Amino acid sequence: MKRLLALLISLCLLLSLFALTACEPKEKEQPDDEQQSEQPPEEPDPLPPDDNCQGDDENDNYDHMVEPAKPVIYLYPTEETVCSVTMELNGRFTCTYPDYGTAGWQNFVASPDGTLTFPDGKEYYCLYWEGEADIDLDFTRGACVRGEDTAAYLEWALAEMGLTAREANEFIIYWLPLMQENEYNLISFQGKPYTDAAKLNVTPAPDSVLRVYMVAKPLGAPVEVEPQSFEPFTREGFTVVEWGGSIVD
Repeated sequence: MKRLLALLISLCLLLSLFALTACEPKEKEQPDDEQQSEQPPEEPDPLPPDDNCQGDDENDNYDHMVEPAKPVIYLYPTEETVCSVTMELNGRFTCTYPDYGTAGWQNFVASPDGTLTFPDGKEYYCLYWEGEADIDLDFTRGACVRGEDTAAYLEWALAEMGLTAREANEFIIYWLPLMQENEYNLISFQGKPYTDAAKLNVTPAPDSVLRVYMVAKPLGAPVEVEPQSFEPFTREGFTVVEWGGSIVD
């Protein structure tokens, strides 16, 4: 009897020990893909520098890219003359009328009153173009004018440069709405910087050429600038006149 009781006690102890061992929490094993997903992502190697995306204040011409607006070209021969006109633009055309095509305005007849008759029979009073050009603008000389005084200043300056009343009227009608509401306008007429960036070729060669290109900068307050003077222009023989301009920030 004692032996049976001892055997039962031993069996109970073994069962208790087995139960405790079975209830111990086991460390959960994670699948390989989950273990990898918990690893912090590796940072990609830095891309090599792109030379085309690096700013270079000394060589970056962005500040000089301007949009000459509504340059128009008038031709006044002394008699009806077959003419061709091409341009060497340091940039690109955005609009032309009549169409510039791939070879320029070719083989049209210019009359003394300025009428231009193209081979298709259509007539125009001028050649028109707009574009984007790299122009090294020069604001060292010019005039700082109140917006309300812009018309009067342009009337004076354009007459000084040699535009006719009709040419000056067309210039002012186009530009005045863009300038008169500004507090001030810094106005400078560009010479060589413009003609170097937009070379004009006329066949046959004209006797007199006048190219007027204004650059204006809206201002909130006046600035001092050296006054700009203009050389008188004399129309002799076959005369070509062009005017245009740009508003810059």
